[in-house]
Amino acid sequence: MQFGPVSLTEAEGAILAHRVDTADGPLPKGARLDAMALARLAAAGLSEVIVARPDTGEIGEDAAAARLAEALLAGAGGLRGGGAATGRVNLHATGPGLLRADVARIDALNAVHPMITLATLPDLARAEPRSMVATVKIISYAVPEAALEAACAHAAGALRLVPPVLTRAALIETALAGAEPPAPKGREALALRLRRLGVALAPRCIVPHRTAPLAGALTDALAETDAEILFILTASATSDPADVAPAALVAAGGRLERYGMPVDPGNLLFIGALHGRPVIGLPGCARSPALNGADWVLERVICGLPVGAADIARMGVGGLLKEIAARGRLREAPSE
Repeated sequence: MQFGPVSLTEAEGAILAHRVDTADGPLPKGARLDAMALARLAAAGLSEVIVARPDTGEIGEDAAAARLAEALLAGAGGLRGGGAATGRVNLHATGPGLLRADVARIDALNAVHPMITLATLPDLARAEPRSMVATVKIISYAVPEAALEAACAHAAGALRLVPPVLTRAALIETALAGAEPPAPKGREALALRLRRLGVALAPRCIVPHRTAPLAGALTDALAETDAEILFILTASATSDPADVAPAALVAAGGRLERYGMPVDPGNLLFIGALHGRPVIGLPGCARSPALNGADWVLERVICGLPVGAADIARMGVGGLLKEIAARGRLREAPSE
């Protein structure tokens, strides 16, 4: 692409590189200079202007952005693109779900040509309907068509939205002997998380904080509700794989897959299964709507993505999340 200052007599048909204010209003960056635009520039006292002029074999920014967006959306499902403007097309989710972004493909796409770019939310980011998940941006006014074709080849399969596959959940809470029933904030925080993914929560269930009653409640939940996923929120934090909640899961005939996760807040989560249905033991921080490790686990399970012990073990990088006010003990002692 040719870029630089030219005299007005040579500028017709070129692309204006920078906005210019004239007596009849501004000529915007990116405007195609016709005879009328050149007359306005001359009336503004200019004899030359900075322009861009695509070379043979180059394609304009809007057309290029539209083609790359089309390649990204082909077969992606759950995503839609807006119109191209100033070399940009934004991609939005059509429903709730998790964004899958193929890092290798996206890195290869962005390495083709520095003027052809794709920016996305992180892989496995939760998306809501109409939320923006990615943006295509052609930085220059035009790019070589051969480079665009190479970028489009890498775009195939680079993005998709994984929708929820579970729609019904049950929560079992425990209460300590002689204590008041737990405050509803834990249930309310979970209900909010589930609503964002279109999941309904069964009526409230509170049992004593002991292994046998909790095991019975898990069995009853399978028999009496149509829940596809079970959650446990205990009055006292789970501090060992043999503690009340994991022990109740095993006593009910289930299996414990992993206790503990390298995400903070969220360390005390556990996950298992009971007769083919996933069971998640929530950490105490899940009583807050703030992001914690339980979000990462429940979102993936609800969207049908595998979450086993090895998957949780790999969550450490990026797993140091923001401190929450509800934490009983801060990570660092206050300065004296």
